[in-house]
Amino acid sequence: MEVIFHEKQEGSLCAQHCLNNLLQGEYFSPVELSSIAMQLDEEERMRMAEGGLTSEEYRTFVQQPSGNMDDSGFFSIQVISDALRVWGLELILFNSPEYRNRGIDPINERAFISNYKEHWFTVRKLGKQWFNLNSLLTGPELISDTYLALFLAQLQQEGYSIFVVKGDLPDCEADQLLQMVQVEQVHRPRLIGEDAATRDQRVQKNELGVEGGQLYEAPSMQDEDEENLQKALALSRQQVEMEDEEADLRRAIQLSMQGGHACELSSSIPQSSGTNDPESMTSDELRRRRQQQLKLEQLGSDSLTETTNALTADSDAGLSEAATNISLNTSGQSTKLAEEK
Repeated sequence: MEVIFHEKQEGSLCAQHCLNNLLQGEYFSPVELSSIAMQLDEEERMRMAEGGLTSEEYRTFVQQPSGNMDDSGFFSIQVISDALRVWGLELILFNSPEYRNRGIDPINERAFISNYKEHWFTVRKLGKQWFNLNSLLTGPELISDTYLALFLAQLQQEGYSIFVVKGDLPDCEADQLLQMVQVEQVHRPRLIGEDAATRDQRVQKNELGVEGGQLYEAPSMQDEDEENLQKALALSRQQVEMEDEEADLRRAIQLSMQGGHACELSSSIPQSSGTNDPESMTSDELRRRRQQQLKLEQLGSDSLTETTNALTADSDAGLSEAATNISLNTSGQSTKLAEEK
C-alpha cells in the first residue's frame, strides 16, 4: 500500500500527521499550524479585552498558557478546523443531534477525524475501501464496510471524539488508483513498537468482538457479583464441613478416653446428610466417610492395643504370684518331712 500517503508518528505532532494523512500529502507543517494557533490566541485575547484590560477575567486569561497549542506539538480542534477550512472542508461532531438527524450511513461518508487524550488520527475512504491512517501504526490498516460502524462505535466507547469531514477532498493518486482496483491486506500493521505476537492478540480480540456482536468480552458487573456470591457460598460450605469433621473427631477421642469400643464410636458419630447408598453419594461425602472410618479403625486399634497390654501385664503378674506360692508350698513341705524323719 505504498501508494497511500501515511505519515508515522514523530514526537507529539499527531495533529499534523492527521491532517496530512487526510489530505494525502505534506500540506501542513508545524510552523504553519503554530501560526494558525497564535492567530486564534490573539482573537481570543481581543475578545477578553472587551471586558476591560484591568478585569480579573482578562488578567487570568493572559497568565494562562495557550489553549490551542503547547510545546509538545499538540494542536486543538480549533486549529485543525481552521486549517481544513482553507480547503473548503468542515468538521461536524459525529454523535451530535445535528448529524444524527441527517440519518447518513457512515459508509457513505468520505472521512472521519478522531481525537482522544491529545491524539488525533484519520479514517478515510480511498477508492471504494476504508483505511485507518493512524500515525501510531506502521502502515495503513484496511477496514471493511461491515466493520466500519463497529469500529467507530468502539472508538466512542473508549472515549474518542469523532468528527465527520464534510466537503470535497483534494484529488490524490491513491484515490484514483483504488477506484479501479481493490486491495487485500494479508498482515495487519502493528502499532509502532509493538511486536508481532502482541499485534496478533490485539487483532484476534477485535475479530472475536465483531463476530460475537460485542465490542468487549469483559463480564458485566452483575455477572461478577453472581460469581463472587457463588464463591462465598462454596467457601462457607467448606468451612461448615471442616467444623463438623473437627467436632466428630473431638467426640470420638472423648469416647475413646472413656473406654468406649469402636462400635460405640461408630454409632455415636452422626452420618452425613443424605442417603447412605455409596453410589448416590457425592465425592465429598465419600471422602468424609472414608476419613471417619480410618479414624475409627485407628482409635479401635489403639484401644485394642491398650487392652491387650493391660491383660498381658495382669497375666504376667498372676503367673509370677502363682510361681511364688508354689515355691513356698514346696519349701514348706520339704521342711515338714525333714522334721518327721
